[in-house]
Amino acid sequence: MFISARHFNQINMFIRRFSQTLFLFATAFSFCTQLAIAHPGGVDKYGGHTSSKTGKYHCHTEKCKRAQLQVENATQEARREKRQFSSVYNRDDWDHWLDKDRDCINTRHEVLASSSLKPAKMSPDGCYVSNGVWYDPYSGNKYTRPSDLDIDHIIPLAWAHRHGGASWSKSKKALFANDYENLLAVDDGLNQSKSAKGPDRWMPPNKDYHCEYLSHWKYLIEKYSLSYSDKGARKFNKLYSSCKS
Repeated sequence: MFISARHFNQINMFIRRFSQTLFLFATAFSFCTQLAIAHPGGVDKYGGHTSSKTGKYHCHTEKCKRAQLQVENATQEARREKRQFSSVYNRDDWDHWLDKDRDCINTRHEVLASSSLKPAKMSPDGCYVSNGVWYDPYSGNKYTRPSDLDIDHIIPLAWAHRHGGASWSKSKKALFANDYENLLAVDDGLNQSKSAKGPDRWMPPNKDYHCEYLSHWKYLIEKYSLSYSDKGARKFNKLYSSCKS
């Protein structure tokens, strides 16, 4: 049978393309087979799985690896402070800025309204504070714009979590997160600087407020039966004792 040069080239092109496709398919199939053998059952919703051979959990996604690193860091911190390890802190577990009395004003704006040195100006719908005058005890400065202020948890949520609050019920966590005795309107930059630190690692720049700040901590620790590490307790007691002298 005679095959023209044109048809011959077309057949050659088809064979090459078919071979390439077959090679790619074989490679992909081999990879998937190896993955299935290495990870029977696939990965869980977090992006990792427990090896049936070693019994150890390991990650295959960045999200999973970040969460695993958090656990490792929290475990190491607990060992350094000689306390029991608590689960990884998740701010979403601590319902905050609630509207408990259903008047459309959440906890943040309730604090702004009640702590303003003059009657706070509200938004047209009455749900948000738009203007007022606030004294920030952390800096000793006054502010007139709510956007310059954060509502600080005197005892940070993450600190409470690591020192006894991890085992609390969801309702108790929400109670703590919205407790007006634990909330202050302060300079937003100072709130971020403080982050989740205790008095052993951070104190307000305004030294005139130090003793009152420590008194708040002492009261709230007792109110919620929170615990200090031995090292943290020694530093706290040293700071607090200087207020009595």
